Amino acid sequence: MNRTAAMSELAQTRRAGRTRSGSDANIPRVGLILPGARPVFVEAFRQGLGELGYAEGQNIGIEIRFGQGLGQVPELAAELVGLNVDVIAAVGAIPARAVQEATTSIPIVFAMAVHPVEEGLVTSAERPGGNSTGITGFDPQQPKRQLELLKQAIPQLDRVAIFGDLAAAKGLLRATSAAAEALGLRCQILLLNELAPDIEGKFAAIKNERADAVVVLQEPATFCSRKRIAEMAAAYRLPTMFGAELADAGGLFAYGTNLTEAVRRASGYV
Repeated sequence: MNRTAAMSELAQTRRAGRTRSGSDANIPRVGLILPGARPVFVEAFRQGLGELGYAEGQNIGIEIRFGQGLGQVPELAAELVGLNVDVIAAVGAIPARAVQEATTSIPIVFAMAVHPVEEGLVTSAERPGGNSTGITGFDPQQPKRQLELLKQAIPQLDRVAIFGDLAAAKGLLRATSAAAEALGLRCQILLLNELAPDIEGKFAAIKNERADAVVVLQEPATFCSRKRIAEMAAAYRLPTMFGAELADAGGLFAYGTNLTEAVRRASGYV
């Protein structure tokens, strides 16, 4: 294959959300599935494997799939299962569930699931059962600390608007709502549809309810809309609290678990 043809094939592969490496049948292959294009997570995963002595293309191959939206995830999970990789690493609960539905035999390692038991990924933390294990990457004290920081900055804080993901499990949303109520705060819940988030409409609703601040949960739909949320919050003069991985959006605060580190650590389970 000439260089021009090779580059064209690579470009098509990338546009489809696929990268290929380590095609040698004699080395083990790992599937990595993400809900969207997150180069920082891919690099963290590769770094973790490298620290354990695995060199991509030499003694391990990695098949990477990322969706252009959550609706594409089941198709990509089935594709990795069809490749008969040796193990599949899933970033997030939704990709992990999609892989579980596609296979009961290939080992699955998940990262970033908030409540693996509640989300049906494992039977229990002590004895996962089935073919899945992994890392939650969630600190139960995180919602409380986020809201405490907001309350320290805004002593008159009374009502908070909480942005979440319509398609995601509601464990993080419930934990944040409970933490707010424990601090005497009232909540306004705003769930985003990743494909049609309607940020402007959500902020009109926030204005009607007279929220004093905005909390943005660290979930797929909010990640995709993080910068628009920050822009609208600034326009409405509303202070914001983002999860740590959403810090590049701007806003007043960003605090939370380092999810990139959770993905790196998941390579150890692989």
